[in-house]
Amino acid sequence: MKSNANEAIRRILKHEGGFVNHPRDPGGATNKGVTIGTLRSLGMDLDGDGDVDVTDLKRLTTDDAVKVYKRFYWDAVQADMLPNGVDYTVADFAVNSGPRRAIQYLQRVVGVTADGHIGPKTIAAVGLMAPKDVIRQVNARRLAFMQRLKTWPTFGKGWQRRVDEVLAHSLELARGASHIVLPGPKPNPFAPFFKAIIEFIKALGGRK
Repeated sequence: MKSNANEAIRRILKHEGGFVNHPRDPGGATNKGVTIGTLRSLGMDLDGDGDVDVTDLKRLTTDDAVKVYKRFYWDAVQADMLPNGVDYTVADFAVNSGPRRAIQYLQRVVGVTADGHIGPKTIAAVGLMAPKDVIRQVNARRLAFMQRLKTWPTFGKGWQRRVDEVLAHSLELARGASHIVLPGPKPNPFAPFFKAIIEFIKALGGRK
């Protein structure tokens, strides 16, 4: 949901942590989950020295990161259009494994073509399922995907903890969501008039 964006993104950032340059991480140096490659693609020369390097990455603020996440992850999976809890689950998945993969896993859960592009059909299909079921299935499939990665022995413990926390908070959001009651059709002000005419015609038809 649109109102969840800021809180959800900041929660995701807590999972990402600070500056890391692990030699076995294929993404290379990251800070707050933003890779050096992403920073370069955005041209974020934060120290003003004419290039984008690790020094700039280390200068990345939380507010900078929120803007990056909103544009490249939250908006990329149309999280504003997803139910409470589903939005957080899919956005967090997108940060870890890319928006396309996160969307594809969501699409498989709700039974539409897994093309990695979210649109009205996917949004409608999500709406036909209970949010808690979507949340549980997406997180289960996400974890299964991670367990197949070669880097699972190195990062698996942290990934498991993250998915567990995402699942728990997403279900909490879904439970706390107010149920939207769609308004029924407005009464027709001419209904009594039409009813009187019908009764009159019936009466005429009954005369010999």
